[in-house]
Amino acid sequence: MAEIVNLNRARKARGRAEAEARASANRAAHGRTKAEKAKDAAAKAKRDALLDSARLDAPRDGGGSPEG
Repeated sequence: MAEIVNLNRARKARGRAEAEARASANRAAHGRTKAEKAKDAAAKAKRDALLDSARLDAPRDGGGSPEG
């Protein structure tokens, strides 16, 4: 004899498994430790400081077109 399956439970279990797989993928893609974030922030600050120190002229206040 075939085993009786509650379709509602099977549907919910499949949904939970899909949600867990999606959550796992998101954790891998977006989850970073505090140390990794701090390291990236320090690297960005160092890069910005290097670029600012190599600037040839002062930044414009208007920010728009080069005509002024």
